[in-house]
Order: sequence, then C-alpha cells, then structure tokens
Amino acid sequence: MTRIIRIIRLALKSLLLHKLRSGLTMLGIVFGVFSVIAMLAIGEGASAQAQKQVLELGATNVIVRSVKPPLEATQSSTRSRVLQYGLLRSDYKILVDTLPTITKAVPIREVGKEIRYLKEAMNARIVGCTADYLEMNHLTLSQGRFLAHSDQAKLLNVAVIANEVANSLFKHEDPVGKSIRIGPMFYTVIGVTKDRTASAAIGGSLSGQDYNKDVYVPIKTLQVREGDLDIKNQAGSMTAEHIELHQITLRVNDKDAVLPTAQAIRETLEQTHSRSKDYAVVVPMELLKQAEQIRLIFNVVLGSIAAISLVVGGIGIMNIMLATVTERTREIGVRRALGARQRDIVEQFLTETIVLAGSGGLIGVVFGLLTPITFLGIQWFVQNFVMEGGTSVSEVGRMFFDLKPQIAFWSLPVAFGISVTIGIISGIYPAISAAKLDPIEALRHE
Repeated sequence: MTRIIRIIRLALKSLLLHKLRSGLTMLGIVFGVFSVIAMLAIGEGASAQAQKQVLELGATNVIVRSVKPPLEATQSSTRSRVLQYGLLRSDYKILVDTLPTITKAVPIREVGKEIRYLKEAMNARIVGCTADYLEMNHLTLSQGRFLAHSDQAKLLNVAVIANEVANSLFKHEDPVGKSIRIGPMFYTVIGVTKDRTASAAIGGSLSGQDYNKDVYVPIKTLQVREGDLDIKNQAGSMTAEHIELHQITLRVNDKDAVLPTAQAIRETLEQTHSRSKDYAVVVPMELLKQAEQIRLIFNVVLGSIAAISLVVGGIGIMNIMLATVTERTREIGVRRALGARQRDIVEQFLTETIVLAGSGGLIGVVFGLLTPITFLGIQWFVQNFVMEGGTSVSEVGRMFFDLKPQIAFWSLPVAFGISVTIGIISGIYPAISAAKLDPIEALRHE
C-alpha cells in the first residue's frame, strides 16, 4: 500500500510540474465524460416526455380516429361538394354492443368555432362528449362540475371551458354561471378545467391535442344544435364535410385484453368501412412499447457519439505522454541507473495517465450532474436570443422547451470507468516505450 501511495504521489508531482499542459490534456476526458452523461440524460428526458404523453392517452385505452381519405378515394362525392367520411354513430353502437372487454366508451365530435362573452371573443375547439371524457383524458376541474349524463338526456345548453378560455374571455370574473355564445346559441358555463399539456400526435390528427383551448358540451346537444355538416372556407372556396364522429375512445377492462380488443375493433370497422380507409386505430400500449424501443436505440446512438469524444481525449493523453517520454529520457536513464526496473518505469508512466484520466473523469461526472441546469441555460438562451420576439412556438419547439433531462445514474460510474479504461489503454504504449529505453543511451540524451 505504501508503495502504491508513493507511486501516486510521484505521478502527481510530475503532472503538477506542467499544470497547464496537464489541465489541457484532461479537458478531452472531462468533456468526453460530460457529453456521455449529458447525452444520455437528454435521451432519458425525451423518452420520459414521450412516454408521459402516451400514458396520458390511457394505457388501457384504444383510440379510433376519423381520417380524411385520399383525394382519389373522394372523387366520387365531389359532384355534391359534400365530402362524407369518418366514424359513424352506428360504429360506436356496434363496438359497444359487440365487444365485451370494453368497460367505457366516449364518442367525440369536434367543431372549430368562435366563442364570445360580451365583447371578448376567441377561436376554440368545441368538443361534444359525454361525462366519462373527464376521467378518460385525465382532466381535472379547478371549479364547478363536468358534464353529467342528465345534461345529455335533457339536451341542455351547458359547457365546461378550459382555463385558458376562461382567462381570455372572463379576465377577472368568475365564469361559472355566465353564458357564452357559440355560433348562434348561448351556453351556460358550469365548470372550468385546469391547464394540461398537449397530448402526443395520434392517427388522424396533424398534431397533438391542445386541451387548453377546449370547450366541452354534451355531444347530443352539439348534434342537435350544429348537425353533422362542417362548412369551411378555404382560399375563397366553400367546402362541406359530413362527419358524425371525429373520435371514439374505448377503455378495455384488462391490459392483457388491449391488443386483442384493438384487433377486434379493426376487423369490425373493416366490414363497415370497406369502401375507404377513413379511420385510424391507435393503441397507446403499442406506442408505449415503440417509445421504449426508440429510447434504447436513442441512448445507444447518443452514447456512441459521445463516446467518440472520450476516444479523442484518450488519443490526446497518448500523444502528450509520448512527448513526455521524450522530454524525460534523461530522468528515465537516471532512475534506471539507480536500480529502477522496467516494471517501475511502466508503473510510473501508467499511473500518471490513470491519474490524468481519473481526475478528468471525476470533473466530467460533476459537470454531468449539472446537465439539467446547463440545459435550462440553453433553453433560456434559445428563447431570448435565437427566437424572434412574438414568434409562435411550433410543436417541435414546445417539445424542446418542455424537455427536462433526467440523469441516468448508472451512466455516472460507467462514464467514469470508461474514462479510466481509456487512460490505461492510452498510457500502456508510452509507458512500455519509456521502460524499453536503453539506460546508457538515455543518460547521454540532452
């Protein structure tokens, strides 16, 4: 033990004689270890974000979404200028009546409308749904109540609004009990939902669903008041689409039954929608498995890229140690003349490389633990100096600003161990080269 301590002290003394050179040599290892930990932390954070969005869709849910068919499949209906596609109320009834594994089902119809309260107005997504929508979409109320089954039966003009809608229309007023105007009709606000992050993009949607600009009304009320015809004005041309339901969300009674139920749903809808594929069946559990596989691939790719910098750092150590051997040739000759064995010379130079790599690895681990703070700084810089003022944030931008790196603690000892291993590998050749120097020739070296 005393001998080992003496060798380490000698190695430290040799390295401290050239502080700047030793520090610059360590930087390659420092940034290599830091990049490995940081890359894996960002990968874990992105994976956790994706899995959270998928889980918010419901691990035991199956989502069936209307999809606009390709243009060639709709040419037959262009003469009437009314495009009819998507899920039908009869599809909802068939699925609920024929699949015993389904415990809950929510039919959904969506309409984009301008809503008003006195002089305030905004565009919102009007969602016709049932009372189970709240639970199945993991929404929570900040005040009031959600839609009830009795609201459906009585065709009441009641609405639950998202918090952002409440803030836009009512400013400092209490919205519950007030009336808002949706199209020509007035609806009484009975509740307000709390803010919720947008869901992941699913089949039939161009982007994830933003729940913060929603207004929820009884689906039967929406059907009677608005009908199934959606008229749109695009580039001065009027188009009309006939859609009964935009989405059906189904809850399965057991996780093991999710995939068989999804297959049964596909087979059932293939019979009723044989002419065109105007729907998509999305299974969050399948998406969750895909997200896990992507996470593993992502970690391997990011870790490999970051490991390259460690290899570069190791090459830097080898280069410096070879130069050090040349500089200290006379010292090596003196030590050999005083009785040092080749083994002692190897140990000395190998210990120096291990100390360099180990110190760099420890500093890199410390920097790696600061990855969440570093990433916050990057997000702040991008938001304040890269993005222009007032620029709208895209879906990718929101993902970037919502991303929170998660340190994979197993990566700390792994990255440090790799740095030490690279130090050993990088130091073996210079150490052996130093040990094999001829003592007499080394003493003659100027």
